[in-house]
Amino acid sequence: QVQLVESGGGLVQAGGSLRLSCAASGRAVSPYGAGWFRQAPEKEREFVAALNWDGGSTYSADSVKGRFTISRDNAKNTVYLQMNSLKPEDTAVYYCAAASGPYYSLRASEYPYWGQGTQVTVSS
Repeated sequence: QVQLVESGGGLVQAGGSLRLSCAASGRAVSPYGAGWFRQAPEKEREFVAALNWDGGSTYSADSVKGRFTISRDNAKNTVYLQMNSLKPEDTAVYYCAAASGPYYSLRASEYPYWGQGTQVTVSS
């Protein structure tokens, strides 16, 4: 089993930055792909960004491309999401997820391990 804990969320003004962290425990997350998803009130959970087991391949949703960067430090068993130029529409609960294999997926259903989420609120 893999336990994931997100941190780094908070309240920020539009145009500001936040860095989310996702720390894994219970089993090393280094062999697995990982991703970030978000869910705004009354909306479905949506894909944000993901990367494969060594960070050599990444993918971001069009809505965050050029503003958000996903990365990982396998020595620290941690995945990050650097969020710059934040907009009010980025407001959501952000979840990290670990895949069951070395590659990422854009589909939430293909991630068996999830964190509890961290709230990001962007004020205008």
